[in-house]
Amino acid sequence: MTGSLKIAVLTVSDTRTVETDTSGQFLCDALQESQHLLIDRKIEIDDIYRLRSVVSLWIANPEIEVILITGGTGFTTRDSTPEAITPLLDSQIDGFGELFRALSFQEIGTSTVQSRALGGMANDTLIFCMPGSTGACRTGWNGILKEQLDITFRPCNFAELIRKGGH
Repeated sequence: MTGSLKIAVLTVSDTRTVETDTSGQFLCDALQESQHLLIDRKIEIDDIYRLRSVVSLWIANPEIEVILITGGTGFTTRDSTPEAITPLLDSQIDGFGELFRALSFQEIGTSTVQSRALGGMANDTLIFCMPGSTGACRTGWNGILKEQLDITFRPCNFAELIRKGGH
């Protein structure tokens, strides 16, 4: 399929394994159901430098066009995904976090203010960071990413930016 994107999935967790990573598994299943290609999947502890290492390698890899990250976006001292990823971004997609929180509000109410979901672009690689719950990943995928990673979605989508070689 010409519209399929090459995607990597990173779960940020100090406790999850491949067997217990329902959020990462949801994203892997969802992207494959949409006929995208899963290029890599990792689970990494919530450590700023280890997260930057994994994501930096993926950003530099021309075989990876999109990185989906689940976990570490909460508002506790242990959650460090935004601090790890933001310095790597060439530009931020402010609307991703804003829309994610608007959709999430319908599901979990004001608790969504503690979500630091974010999106951005680095080296022509799209990066989206979502909370670690499976429900949050479902919200992010079904409410935003499924359409925005579909090259046929109109009036615009992120897939066409990647295919044109930049934003």
